[in-house]
Amino acid sequence: MGGAKNCPETPRQKMIGMMYLVLTAMLALNVSTDVLKAFKLVDDSLHSTLATTDSRNNAMMADFRAVRDDNPQKAGEWYDKAVELTQRSDSLYNYIQNFKYQIAVATDGAKKADPEARVIEGNDNRDATTHYALPDTGEKPGVTLKNMIVAYRDYLISVDPSKEEEFKIMFDTSDKVEKDGDIMSWEEQMFHDMPSGAAVTLMTKLQNDIRNAQSTMIQYLRGRTDAGDVRVNKLNAYVIPESKYVIRGGKYRAQIIMAAIDSTQTPEYYVEGTRLNEQGLYEAVASSVGTKKYSGYITYIDPATGEPKNLAFNSEYSVGEPAVTISNTDLNIMYRGYENKFSISVPGVSNDKVKVSVTGAQVKQQGGLWIITPGEGAKSVKISVNAELDGKMQPMGSQEYRVKALPDPQAYFSARDKEYASGSNIAPSTLTHNTGVITASYGPDGLLDLPFKVTKFRTIINGVTTESNGNKFTKDQLNQIGKLKKGGLVVLQDIRAVGPGGQEKRLSPIILTLN
Repeated sequence: MGGAKNCPETPRQKMIGMMYLVLTAMLALNVSTDVLKAFKLVDDSLHSTLATTDSRNNAMMADFRAVRDDNPQKAGEWYDKAVELTQRSDSLYNYIQNFKYQIAVATDGAKKADPEARVIEGNDNRDATTHYALPDTGEKPGVTLKNMIVAYRDYLISVDPSKEEEFKIMFDTSDKVEKDGDIMSWEEQMFHDMPSGAAVTLMTKLQNDIRNAQSTMIQYLRGRTDAGDVRVNKLNAYVIPESKYVIRGGKYRAQIIMAAIDSTQTPEYYVEGTRLNEQGLYEAVASSVGTKKYSGYITYIDPATGEPKNLAFNSEYSVGEPAVTISNTDLNIMYRGYENKFSISVPGVSNDKVKVSVTGAQVKQQGGLWIITPGEGAKSVKISVNAELDGKMQPMGSQEYRVKALPDPQAYFSARDKEYASGSNIAPSTLTHNTGVITASYGPDGLLDLPFKVTKFRTIINGVTTESNGNKFTKDQLNQIGKLKKGGLVVLQDIRAVGPGGQEKRLSPIILTLN
C-alpha cells in the first residue's frame, strides 16, 4: 500500500487567502470601515473552511485508529504520533480561541462579548486589541502566542523535516524592518493599533493554518505505516538455517521458504529428492564433523500459466567437535583469596545457554565474565562447561588450574608521582613532601594490579625507632628526617599491608639514602 497524498488547496481556500491579503493591505491604508465588513465575510468563510477541515481530520483519525486496531505493531507508533499531533494542535487552537474571546471582552465588555468571538459590535476599535495583547505592564499575551506558534512550528518540522520551508512560511513570526529602519516585531504587526474585527479574523486565519497543517501531518503519519512495505516482482528460494555451526550429536535445522508466495497455494519443498512438510522444515543429524552440503527445489504453480515450476536452491553447514574456549584474563593460574576473572564461551552457542560448574572454588557471573574464587586450602580448581543444545545440556569440556597463594607485594615510598624502592637515593625535600606515602604493589612489571593498603610501619633514623599507624610519616618522624645530613639513612621496617581478602601481610623493609 502506498502512502496517502497531501490534499491540495481547494479554490475556496485559495480565494479566502487572496481576500485576506488584499484586505490586510487595504486596512494598512486606513480604508473605510466597509473594509471591516469584508473582514467579517472572510472570517465567516474561514469558519466554514474550518468546519470542513475539522470533519476531514476527524475522519482521517478514525480511519487511522481502525488501521492501528487491525495492526498495532505496524501502525501503533505512527498513530500515537498522530494523537500527540492532534493534542498539540488542539492546545494552540484553543489558546487562540480564548485569545479572540478576550479581544471581544476588551472591545464590547464581558456582558456583551460573543463567547465565539464571531460578532464584535466595536469591530473598528483600535485600542482594545493593543491593550489586551500588548499591555504596558505584565505578561503580554501577544508574545506568549508568538512563542507558542514557534514551538508548534518547530514540532511540526521535527516530525517531518522535509516540510520545513512550508511550515516556516505558514507560521512566519519574523520581525519586519520598516522603511525608516525601525524594526516592528511580529506581535506589533498583528496587534498594535489593529481594529478588533481585523485582529479576530487574523486569529481565525491562524486557526485555519493550524488545522491545515494538522491535516497534512496526519496524512504524512498515516503514509508512514506503509513505508516499510516491500513491492516484489521476482520469486526466489531461500534457506534460513537456525545455525550453520552444529556440534556433533546435535541437529542442523533450516527453514526453506519462497519469497512472495501466493497465499492461495502451498508450495512443495524437496531436499535431495525427499519431500518436506508444508512448513519446509529440514532436519539432519550431524553424525560426523566437516562441511555438509545439500540441495533441493521448491515446486509452485505459476499464476500466469497454471503450470508447476521449480525453484532450485543450494546450501551448506559445518559440523564441529564439541569445544570450549576458557581463558583467564588475569593469569594462567588461580590465586587463593582473589577473584580470578575468566572469559568462557562455546563457539556457536549464545552465552545465556552456557553453564559453568567449578570444584574447589566459588563461582559467579558478573557482566560477561565468570568470577572464580578458590577456597582456603584448595590446591587445584576444575572448571567444567556445559551448553544447551536442542533443549538438552551437553558437556563441552573442562580444564584444571593450580591454586597458589597471592605473592607478597613490594613496599615503596611514593611521592611526586614516583615510587622509590629500597636502595634508592632520594632528596630530603622529596622525602618530606606532604603527599608522600608508603605504598605496596607488585610494581610496574607485576602481573597483578591489586589494591594493598599500608596500615603501619616503623622508622629507624639516627638510631631512633618510631612507629606510624598509617601510611604517612608522623611529625616526630619528619623531625628526625630533618636532622639527617647527606648520606643519611632512613630505614622503614615492619611494614604491614592489607590486600584482597582482608589478610595482613608483613613486607620487606625500605632503605632510603639522602643525596
